[in-house]
Amino acid sequence: MSIRSRISSLAMRSASTQAGRGLSAILQKNPHDVVITFAKRTAMGRTKKGQFKDVPVDEMMQSLFKATLEKTRLDPAKIEDICVGTCHPPSPTYVSRAAALAAGIPPEVPISSVNRLCSSGLMAIRNIAQAIQSGEITLGVAVGVENMTLNPRPTPVVTEAVDKQAQAHDCIQPMGWTSEMVAQTYKVSRQKQDEYALISHTRASEASTRGIFAEEIIPVEIRGSVISVDDTIRPGVTMESLSSLKPVFPDWGAASTTAGNASGIGDGAALCILTTRERAESEGMEILGKWVGSAVVGVEPRFMGIGPVAAVPKVLSQFGLSKEDIDIYEINEAFASQFAYCVEELNIPMDKINPNGGAIAVTHPLGMTGVRQVVTGLAELRRRDAKLLCTSMCIGSGMGAAGIFVNEARPLHGAKL
Repeated sequence: MSIRSRISSLAMRSASTQAGRGLSAILQKNPHDVVITFAKRTAMGRTKKGQFKDVPVDEMMQSLFKATLEKTRLDPAKIEDICVGTCHPPSPTYVSRAAALAAGIPPEVPISSVNRLCSSGLMAIRNIAQAIQSGEITLGVAVGVENMTLNPRPTPVVTEAVDKQAQAHDCIQPMGWTSEMVAQTYKVSRQKQDEYALISHTRASEASTRGIFAEEIIPVEIRGSVISVDDTIRPGVTMESLSSLKPVFPDWGAASTTAGNASGIGDGAALCILTTRERAESEGMEILGKWVGSAVVGVEPRFMGIGPVAAVPKVLSQFGLSKEDIDIYEINEAFASQFAYCVEELNIPMDKINPNGGAIAVTHPLGMTGVRQVVTGLAELRRRDAKLLCTSMCIGSGMGAAGIFVNEARPLHGAKL
């Protein structure tokens, strides 16, 4: 390619990626759009008792990579980069690289890891998408993975000099403490928390019964057994059973957070393949969706859970969208206290949010969640033959993130046309 042609191509790419404010512009299709051609997750497992309790993240990723390559028949040598979002495994880039090699991905394919706590999976997607937008690569893989059984949250330690600053002190406190601070400060009652939790449990149980999650799960083989069904969902949850649970943090704040109205601690992995529209079309790849963009914000560490209240409006504003333009929201349910506050402060109808339940019911493997929300949201858009997905989550230490995606897939069986 001549220098003149390369400059012209880069100019077209820049115009394509920087243009696109407003609904009609975002729905346009351009050759240099970043598109998603594959989006699946493993089933999820309960912490300490579930199906992944003894499976380290490298083995989980190896199985997910192998299942993905088998399903897509993608030549692994065509992958130009992999980014893995994860929080707590030691030496995450080493184990991710080893997992890729063990799955048959050649050594010429590089890999990195990213940790922005609960948004790590979304950041992995963003890193690959932005590498494609910049012209560095044209095809990459984003992964989100966490085994919280084997790698629980370590206790952050800072020096006394740092800890003397109030916000610095707050940002390293346990997440349960921030849940209670939100409940106490924003007057989110225990009853309201349980009511929102019941919605999540009920929706997830119904979705599981109807086989909804089977559409987004890719079966993986682990040590001779095939894992394909979540073991985290608790059927038969009622308001009575929720209200009978004792607070898990009795010494903090309003003491209203329970095992029934907080996200589960669990294990799992999810994956998206991203490329340009031009390449997807030329190589006959199915286009499931389009990456639009993301936003990351900081909030008061004490009230970590309110991150989506700032992140969602920011990402909508960036792309000239209104909240009414979005068909489905996947907002992470870290705790019912923060989730209830976010839903009501954002003033979004609940029928648009987590229609098949959220992390309170299905669990929240930290690094996985940001990719899992995209997998789940795009599948629901296909069922509804709807267009726009907004994902969002609060982030430990006092942050929030959000992303916008467009559905471009054919409706799934039984879609609401």
